[in-house]
Amino acid sequence: MNKPRAVLREVAPPQGCTHFKLRQLVRRVGQHYDVEMARIGLKTTQYSLLSHVFKLGPLRPGELAQAMTMDASTLTRNLKPLIAAGWVELAAGADGRSRSVSITPAGRDKRTEAQRRWRAAQEGLNARLGVDRVNALHALVDDSLDLLAPAPIEHDGDGDG
Repeated sequence: MNKPRAVLREVAPPQGCTHFKLRQLVRRVGQHYDVEMARIGLKTTQYSLLSHVFKLGPLRPGELAQAMTMDASTLTRNLKPLIAAGWVELAAGADGRSRSVSITPAGRDKRTEAQRRWRAAQEGLNARLGVDRVNALHALVDDSLDLLAPAPIEHDGDGDG
């Protein structure tokens, strides 16, 4: 008597470019958050910058750029409107040659206001996509980040690398 064999189902390969699809999703989600931040006159990048300075500051611009994984010229360009608005200040550093970035009291207030808008954006996204889908998306992203993490550098043990 023949035993039934398990039927293996072939999975079709994904259609389209994964990179392009992810960029589309990131842009769409970014637009959603941008709408909320615009209500208080901020861009999402400015909110992120305010939050980093709040949490890490006062600190040198180079340290801030490194913490935010951006180059120095991008940081300088993004700091200018925050300085002009009086939310962040750039002052002389400890040794006189360096500079120090810190958040002002007005910047703290703006960040608090922005936190409420950010929360509204997240709640709106949860409502549009559904909490289960957002949780599944977070899990998929976290798993993918783990799988795509750079492999540790192996040393051959001869002392030169």
